[in-house]
Amino acid sequence: MKQNYISILITSKDLDKRVDVIIAQKLKDLSRNRLQQLITNGNLKFNNTIITQPSIKLKKLGELILEIPKPKKYSLIPQNLELDIVYEDEHLIVLNKKAGTVVHPGSGNNENTLVNGLLSHCKNLSGIGGVLRPGVVHRIDKMTSGLLVFAKDDITHNSLSEQFKKKSIKREYDLFTWNFLKNERGTIETNIERSKLNRQKMAVAQPNSGKIAITQFWLINSFDISEKIKISYVKCKLFTGRTHQIRLHMSYIGNPLLGDRKYSRNNYHLQLTDNLGFFITENFIKTERHALHASKLGFYHPLQRKNLEFDSKFPADLLKLSNNLSNYSKISKIMNKN
Repeated sequence: MKQNYISILITSKDLDKRVDVIIAQKLKDLSRNRLQQLITNGNLKFNNTIITQPSIKLKKLGELILEIPKPKKYSLIPQNLELDIVYEDEHLIVLNKKAGTVVHPGSGNNENTLVNGLLSHCKNLSGIGGVLRPGVVHRIDKMTSGLLVFAKDDITHNSLSEQFKKKSIKREYDLFTWNFLKNERGTIETNIERSKLNRQKMAVAQPNSGKIAITQFWLINSFDISEKIKISYVKCKLFTGRTHQIRLHMSYIGNPLLGDRKYSRNNYHLQLTDNLGFFITENFIKTERHALHASKLGFYHPLQRKNLEFDSKFPADLLKLSNNLSNYSKISKIMNKN
């Protein structure tokens, strides 16, 4: 049998178990997400019958045949781009992404992405992410800055993906929001789905719809700019990684991010007047940059068998914003998370 086909004999011990669970127990190096993707794509047969539902339970003995396609060759253009490398070894690389940079090619962005630069720098990346997303384990928005990890091989990619699934990855973000927080710390837990009114936005969903999203937040400082202008410096920790999760959740509790045109209620970003421009740079507004920075990333290195943790300081625009805000500090102290 060819190397990209795997045979699994079903015994009486496997009956009435989910087919994806059976395979996962046999193939430890294959991530659950990757396995479910293979099944739904029609790459699994049971007694020569294609199975496309990972949750199906087997009722009789037989043979499972799983086809694992060989990685496709990249059709992307390697580009010699400037990369802010925080850490690198033969298995993975951690980058500090600039705001305005796209993570991987997609609709309207085929060049000048981090992946294009990594293909030139690393030569080899994990193929699990697909043709357009080699090495991509997770993403942050185009206008968000901060830390990202990319995998150079499939074993590392599978391990990191499982850590994300098990919520053991440490991810913290620094952000500036409109208004004072009603609670100095808390956890936002809602379901999230794509907005029915605007497909480019996410929306809070009913409990029986969408996917669960959990964000922990705590206040670092508050800034009393004027009678109407209040700003908060907040840190967030993600327990799930949904699209636009922090931006949506902070808007949901009444504290949209500075500069976030998509999720700001009542057009907060348009309320800035010339004489209030001291607390946010002109460039910050022009680029539609929201005040969100992925400042901490921690994970278990599967080959080195140790925990790694990285920190990223404010980029120039957020540092200038932070310095200007310091003159209007309300509490003037750091509130550490327990």
